[in-house]
Amino acid sequence: MRFNAGVDNVMSKAIYAGTFDPITYGHIDVISRATKFFDHVVVGVSAGPKTTLFTHRERTELVKAVFKDDSNIEVIGFSSLLVDFARSIGAQVIVRGMRAVSDFDYELQLTLMNRNLEPKIETIFLMPAEKYIFVSSSLAKEIAGLEGDISKLVPPLVAKALHKKIFKK
Repeated sequence: MRFNAGVDNVMSKAIYAGTFDPITYGHIDVISRATKFFDHVVVGVSAGPKTTLFTHRERTELVKAVFKDDSNIEVIGFSSLLVDFARSIGAQVIVRGMRAVSDFDYELQLTLMNRNLEPKIETIFLMPAEKYIFVSSSLAKEIAGLEGDISKLVPPLVAKALHKKIFKK
């Protein structure tokens, strides 16, 4: 069953946004889960205010490469408020990944602020598979920087880009 905002024959669209510095198997798992509920999932790569290892363009290109074979997943970079971006692409729902109880306070704040800014856009939370609960971009970068094995954290093309970026190879 897919969400359709209560109207028959309406294509449902959700957005899953983040900085994806870099994208991990945890992110990919949540995006994959979202495709079970929505006809079209937009992965929004945020330019955001965070300091990142990869440039906005590099992050967007990496995410596009990961999903190049998925016709119901579209990757778009953005630099606005998430609700403004969601509205501009016609998304009815924001998907947020939640790994642990520690994520809840932050995610609740974001959800309430987004609801305040745009009450017509709903937020849903999806958890990644248990094997990805501990995975984060920060840990992937840290382990890669210490020349550890990140093969269970990120796809091969992301691992290669991460090593190239960190070790300038």
